Amino acid sequence: MEKRQKIKEVLERGVEKIYPSKKALKEVLLSGKKIKIYQGFDPSMPNLHLGNLVGILKLRQFQELGHKVIFLVGDFTGMIGDPTDRLLARKKLTRKQVLENAKNWREQVGRFLKFSGKNPAQMMFNSKWLDKVTFKDLIEITSKFTVQRILERNFFQRRIEKKRPIFLHEFLYPVTQAIDCVEMDVDLEIGGTDQTFNMLVGRDLMKALKGKEKFVLTTKLLIDKRGRKMGKTAGNAIFLNASPGEMFGKIMAFPDEVIIPAFELLTTLSSKTIKILEGQLKNKKINPMDLKKKLAFEIVKLNYGEKKASDAGKEFERVFQKRKIPSKIKEFKVKKNKVKLLDLLFDSKLAPSKSEAKRLILQGGVKINGLVQKDWKKEIKIKKGIIVQVGRRRFVRIKTQN
Repeated sequence: MEKRQKIKEVLERGVEKIYPSKKALKEVLLSGKKIKIYQGFDPSMPNLHLGNLVGILKLRQFQELGHKVIFLVGDFTGMIGDPTDRLLARKKLTRKQVLENAKNWREQVGRFLKFSGKNPAQMMFNSKWLDKVTFKDLIEITSKFTVQRILERNFFQRRIEKKRPIFLHEFLYPVTQAIDCVEMDVDLEIGGTDQTFNMLVGRDLMKALKGKEKFVLTTKLLIDKRGRKMGKTAGNAIFLNASPGEMFGKIMAFPDEVIIPAFELLTTLSSKTIKILEGQLKNKKINPMDLKKKLAFEIVKLNYGEKKASDAGKEFERVFQKRKIPSKIKEFKVKKNKVKLLDLLFDSKLAPSKSEAKRLILQGGVKINGLVQKDWKKEIKIKKGIIVQVGRRRFVRIKTQN
């Protein structure tokens, strides 16, 4: 793909909007100037997820064009918690918690960004400068903003309407993110459309303190037809540390309306190919299930390679289409030959609590050797070993220790 086409792709694929304009950023990129780009990720949970992959793949596109890319870990901002789109404050985290959450991130991101060799990406932590901001510094920085400007955030307005509190540390969150881009002296910040306000606050601060333009590129969000974001806040995230089989199976559970957007945002298939697939789906020349299999294959391949993606696809067909048990099943050993069903589900970690185990049984979501269990008080005879299944994806082989 020649340079001009690559620039077109990086500015259009999965992109919602560019500030101040796509034309202005395109001119900079076509001039041959190498720019500095970053996206920040707060470690509020231990693993990155497919929603994060959208921005990571956009960073990768810029890295492949020769630009300087920074993957910023918000180990300071993560302690505050981004209030975006939340009607209640996030639980504050300690530095120890956020660093523990981020400890595997380099390995996960390293599947997509190059951290060595020619033009390596850089992983930075915003505590490096935010830990050093004094109260005097903060007064000087916040003098560049008005209360009205920060209150423009629609979810702050919703909180006020519902008489819910806005804590001062949340109010300052966009300011801390703005300091990041100034300290790193970046030319471009990338983030989802839900981060537009925070990124534009950084653009304002860059102009005020350095007299410099900072471009902002917002990426589309993967949302269902109800407008719900696929991510950790919505509780439907697919984490990058998921096994190939788990990742494949969860992608197969995507609603049909996100298939084409997911190809655009989460794969490296060409835009031309995706357009063809979209036409085939629209004209009913391809079954949504088959297309979803292709989507799952492409995403798992990107994460784990072609062989593991192929194996995951075969296993999915074996378990979910042919209704056979998985070829590999985790084992759990018990001391007694008889075990209460609730204890069995909880102890083997098939259920997070006994109350949840009871709920699963009453809803018909638990099978033993293929038979649905309806009696939550039941004692189970282990004999030579049994297969316990919860839902469609979770299986455990139960054996006695002797």
